[in-house]
Amino acid sequence: MCGRYAITLPPEAVRGFFAYSETPNFPPRYNIAPTQPIPVVTAERMSGGASRHFTLMRWGFLPGFVKDPKTFPLIVNARAEAIALKPSYRPALMRRRCLVIADGFYEWRKDGLKAGRGAARRPYLVRRAGGEPMGFAGLYETWSDPTGGEIDTACIVTTAANRLVGLLHDRMPAILSPGDFSAWLDADGVEAQRALSLLKPAREEALELVEIGTAVNHFANDDASVQAPVAPPIRAGDAPLLELAFPAGEAP
Repeated sequence: MCGRYAITLPPEAVRGFFAYSETPNFPPRYNIAPTQPIPVVTAERMSGGASRHFTLMRWGFLPGFVKDPKTFPLIVNARAEAIALKPSYRPALMRRRCLVIADGFYEWRKDGLKAGRGAARRPYLVRRAGGEPMGFAGLYETWSDPTGGEIDTACIVTTAANRLVGLLHDRMPAILSPGDFSAWLDADGVEAQRALSLLKPAREEALELVEIGTAVNHFANDDASVQAPVAPPIRAGDAPLLELAFPAGEAP
């Protein structure tokens, strides 16, 4: 599951990481929510090789067969295990794969394994331990309305969580390594089955969990204060910190 995420690094650093040709000067976004415009990377084949491009799309995937978006469920995530099987995603997996630009995402954890409805939920920022950007595997579709208007829409592909993120949720975005970007984007040269093999949980050692305040709960809060830590970052192998954050009997 990924229902909120962030892009806060300088545009030049993001462009260098993803190697797209455009030079957008986009502002930092600390609390991106579904239905908002999100930056993604696409690729096209040219005579001299593939060219990557930056573009904005609506976060909320609309398959081409949808007649009325108001009656269709909002798709912000697509399970990696399902995208080759379901008609909603299969055409995009074969022809329209993208990278969703990010440098962190948020998850919430209930206090206690047996916490019921209404129980307090603690928000966490999940980011790379080294602070680098993240490229989430994504799918996109250009949806056309009856009058001929078009809108580019996208979703984030998710996979099973690694053990670290699994302390918060059983799903996480499929975070691709930079070495796999080209294969995921090359829908012309890389068939769907090989692309699917790239979708796996990120290494635990590559990530850290940062407990933050509840300001992130409201998407209107979109500034650096949203990510202010309330406890030290937790990384794989940080047994003392894990015990503090997840008392005995709570952590999986």
